[in-house]
Amino acid sequence: MKLYLRHDFLEFKEPLVMGILNVTPDSFSDGGRFMKTELAVRQVERMIKDGAHIIDVGGESTRPGAKLVSIDEEIDRVVPIIEKIKDEFNVLVSIDTYKEWVARTAVQEAGADIINDISGLGFSENMADLVAKLEVPVVIMHIKGTPETMQKNPFYKDVMPEIKQYFHNRIDYALSMGIKKEKLIIDPGIGFGKRVEDNIEIIKKLGDLMEFELPILIGLSRKSFLGALSGETNPIDREAEGLTANIVAIMNGASIIRVHNVKNAVKSIKVLKRFYPFQ
Repeated sequence: MKLYLRHDFLEFKEPLVMGILNVTPDSFSDGGRFMKTELAVRQVERMIKDGAHIIDVGGESTRPGAKLVSIDEEIDRVVPIIEKIKDEFNVLVSIDTYKEWVARTAVQEAGADIINDISGLGFSENMADLVAKLEVPVVIMHIKGTPETMQKNPFYKDVMPEIKQYFHNRIDYALSMGIKKEKLIIDPGIGFGKRVEDNIEIIKKLGDLMEFELPILIGLSRKSFLGALSGETNPIDREAEGLTANIVAIMNGASIIRVHNVKNAVKSIKVLKRFYPFQ
């Protein structure tokens, strides 16, 4: 399986690690830690040294109930950081945004390589058209509701069939807008309008999404459902839980894991490879 970038491609011979860089004051795990460019760059350097393939830069928290950020403020947060990363390091950068103008500026002016859209091209009217014109890969994520409302009594009759139908619809839409299939990544949206049991079911049945023949991204690092399973209330102390769930996700078909702690994720994949060949 290959993912085509603008001037190159990624081949998924083994799972890739996407390192999270939140340049926000209110993200649930590391809000405020990397608001200063110097601290953000140092963290990126650490993640690259630890083996990150992609750095995912976000300027607005999408945790349940998070406050909205203006387009200008989000651009001011992410663009200088992305410019600095692309100037100093040879690494792929994804911009974590659902706003067309943030994505446009991050790609055209700062050099971002991938757009990571939690809304599955649904919140910004012209996002799909923009992605097609920019010819960059895009992550289409499943979400039920919006970050403000998504955890207010979410309900599914049967979660995986509903998510599969969502992807059928969104992939068809993306293709109809001129986005090439080899530019698509899908993400079932762990924690985005999901109950604990829904998240478990998704990870257990992640292989059901392989019928789309697209890279599958999974983002579960430090999330609250892990704490519900283990009893750990501090997100930073949910590392063991996240490693365990990511291993299950990889064994069930995940191509990219999105994590806070790159070093531990890379080490876990190295061990898993000796027991579970990916090719």
